[in-house]
This record gives sequence, C-alpha cells and structure tokens, in this order.
Amino acid sequence: MNIKNIMILLFTVLIVGFTSCKKDEVINSTEKGSVTIEFENEVNGVPLVLNSQNYKNANGDSYNISVFKYYISNIKLTKTDGTIYSIPESYVLVDASKPSSFLNSFKNIPAGDYTKISFIIGVDKERNLAGAQTGALDPALGMFWTWNSGYIFVKLEGTSPQSTATNNVLTFHIGGIVDPNNTIRIFSTDFSTGNPLRIRADKNPQIHFSANAGSLFTGKQNISFANLNFTMGGANSVIVADNYVSSLFEFEHIHN
Repeated sequence: MNIKNIMILLFTVLIVGFTSCKKDEVINSTEKGSVTIEFENEVNGVPLVLNSQNYKNANGDSYNISVFKYYISNIKLTKTDGTIYSIPESYVLVDASKPSSFLNSFKNIPAGDYTKISFIIGVDKERNLAGAQTGALDPALGMFWTWNSGYIFVKLEGTSPQSTATNNVLTFHIGGIVDPNNTIRIFSTDFSTGNPLRIRADKNPQIHFSANAGSLFTGKQNISFANLNFTMGGANSVIVADNYVSSLFEFEHIHN
C-alpha cells in the first residue's frame, strides 16, 4: 500500500470515528439545563419604533404604534423522541417599551435535544379565572381587565389618519376565554432538524423569535381602520386573533 492510500485510509478512519462519537453522545437523564427565549419586535419586517415611525397595513392605511404588549404562556418543548416537557409557571409578558422584557430565561429543563416549541398566545383559561395575580400576571402591568376579570392577551395602541375614533386613535385590546369570543390561540413551530435545541448543564442556548405587530391587521381578514379601530374583547377581537395566530411569531434561529 502506497503512502497516498495509507493517508486516505487514516483520514477515513478519523472521520468515521468522529461521526460515531457525535452520534453516540450520552446525555445524563438527571441533568438539567436552561434556555433563554428572545423576542425582537417588528412591523412586517421593519423594526418596531414606538410613537415616531409610520407603517402601513394591507389595506393601505397609515398608522403608528405607541403601545405593543403580548403574553405567551404554557411553553412546551418536544424532544427528538417525541416526549414533551411543559415548563412550569411559564408566563411571559413582552412590552415593546421595555427591552428588559425581550429576554426570558427558564431553568431546570431536562437535558436533551428538542425539535419543537409551542405556547399559548395569551394566558390560559385557568389563570384567567383565578383573578389578579403577581409576577408577569400582575394587574399593575396594564394587561388585566378589572371590570371583566380577565387578561388582555395582546395590546396595541396608536393612531391612524384613517381611524374614525376620537383623535384618530387605535385601540386593540385582544382577550376573552368564552366561546364564541374565545381568543386563546396556540403557536407552534419546528426547529431545524440539523440544529435542534440542545439543553445541557453547561450551556445556555437561546431561541430567537420575531414578533410582528403588523400581523394583527392582515391575514384571515384584512382590517380597515375606518371600519375597525377599537376592540376590547368580543367578536372583533376574534377577527384580530385569527389574523395573528399564524404570523405574530416567527422562529428565526437557535444559538446553542
């Protein structure tokens, strides 16, 4: 065997050995890790700037945004083997005016490779019926209807020249848990099969999502601000929730 063939053989052995080592990684079943979920707010692909930036909806109406907040809750992660881990007490309020709310960390997650995430857009029925609470669910954060004893799931406020409301304001407070005006919606997405979420004790991976405020106004029913510029629950909130269920959030990437 000549030198060239020997080198090729050695290279092949090294590659096979390296691949086998990666494939045969043993994960300690008792090991726990953490994950951070990050949200980046935008309007149809353009960074969200509160108060000073003008945008257009699918109807051609111009608008700006002064308030944009949303809840996600009941986060679930699915492993490569199909088992599901529900992160306990996973209630997150993202407020576009508070950058500190964009990053949210969760600890004590079983080690493993995860290929899917799902969560409620809003707050689950049980917590809505439990009355005002603390932490991310504190009424002082401006996302609780004291008159209706329930949480606002998504809140957007602003102005539009096309709005027929006083001072051209826009008021979209989406919430409600009772049919036919139930606005609880579920978001789920798969991660890249080549880059699953790897939870390990010695790592802090990050999942990056974009959140599109413009999704409230387009989708199942494009919204004209001349016809719809105010909702606090009810049938109009269902219209908005049905719009954003599939496009409010978009998975961007994972940093393992």
